Amino acid sequence: MSGIMEQTKGKLKEAAGDLTDNKALKVEGEAQADKGAEERKATEAQAKAKAHEKKAEMHEATQEVAESL
Repeated sequence: MSGIMEQTKGKLKEAAGDLTDNKALKVEGEAQADKGAEERKATEAQAKAKAHEKKAEMHEATQEVAESL
């Protein structure tokens, strides 16, 4: 969730920089938005990995049950 917030804050700074013709604020906003986008991607990847781990655990449990029969 923090990646989304970081990305949004960056986009707001970028827009403010455009409106006020403040190049430094615009560049800072772009960098913050990019950072937020990467954080969001990392969070999504972690969630996917966790889902795969749970799926693997389920298959392992099924295998153990089958082996005990």
